[in-house]
Amino acid sequence: MIKIIQRRKIWFAFSVILISASIVALSIWGLKLGIDFTGGTLMEFSFKEETLNSEKIKDALKDLDLGEVNVQFSGEESVLLRFKDVDENTHQEIIKALNIAFSRDDDEIPIATFSERGSEIEEENIESEPISFVKKVLADEVEVITESGDEANIENINIENEEVNVESIAETENIKNNINEKRFDSIGPVIGDELKTNAVWAIVIALIAIVLYIGWAFRKVSRPVSSFKYGIIATVALFHDIIITLGVFSALGHFYNVEVGIPFVAALLAILGYSVNDTIVVFDRTRENLIKSGISDFEEVVNKSVNETLIRSLNTSFTTLLILIVLFLFGGETIKYFIVALIIGISVGTYSSIFIASPLLVTWQKWSLGRQK
Repeated sequence: MIKIIQRRKIWFAFSVILISASIVALSIWGLKLGIDFTGGTLMEFSFKEETLNSEKIKDALKDLDLGEVNVQFSGEESVLLRFKDVDENTHQEIIKALNIAFSRDDDEIPIATFSERGSEIEEENIESEPISFVKKVLADEVEVITESGDEANIENINIENEEVNVESIAETENIKNNINEKRFDSIGPVIGDELKTNAVWAIVIALIAIVLYIGWAFRKVSRPVSSFKYGIIATVALFHDIIITLGVFSALGHFYNVEVGIPFVAALLAILGYSVNDTIVVFDRTRENLIKSGISDFEEVVNKSVNETLIRSLNTSFTTLLILIVLFLFGGETIKYFIVALIIGISVGTYSSIFIASPLLVTWQKWSLGRQK
């Protein structure tokens, strides 16, 4: 039988190091909050035929009043843009500007034809003879106007700049689509603040509910440790898991610009549920052994209970982590850091349920006996 409880000072020291490092990281760097909490726009896209260039992207968008534009490359092909929250019209202007800026010099731009007389001009390559082509299109328009009774003279039209006049005729939908938009999210600052507040309350309410449930579930084993102490210690173990996960994401945000948003909060709540479930399994076996064998040696009973559930805890966590690793590798960029949070939280949660929660229970019981003496 492994002496897990008897070596609790080693596990406590290791946890203190991890928690201290996490608190230092959070104090210095904090968390890099995403647009879910701060408000703004997140746009993800890729170019079909161009090499990605952050300066060219910013130049293309400089006239659209987007505020500070943050460009981040994601993988080999995708680009993430972050800027202030915008409406749908501005969204379409962004797409148009990017398409124009990243269209190749030899792109063929088909121009919509005039079909008022029931006939259409076929799409042509305007690069070879742009002036004659423009006059041909305009001549059709003049002919339509003339049929309605107005007079016009195509010969009086003066085209000074071929490129500008060609682009003025082409509509937005006729510009060659050179970008592939994958995501567009825009959230106002008020909604971001509400989401931040609701996220904090969700975690606090979950922790209070856990304490109350465990206190009620363990009411029959109130000796030698009060039933509510099981709940409090389970909550301490959860804080241990959450703080370490936050510390890791603080470092990721500082060094790799990883942002946290609503998916990260969902991951934290999932970690709370998984970790407390693992802890309750160990505590429940402790309760069973206390009822069966009585309270001869509380430390031995708890150590026996941890050893009896050790293989079950490790196997459950190992199989869960295998699935998460597969999702991380093949699940796509959108859920990548949601999966990373789960991997970190479940790994730390498994450690705390075995090496922190039960040893804390014994430590608290011994400390209570020492005070009574």
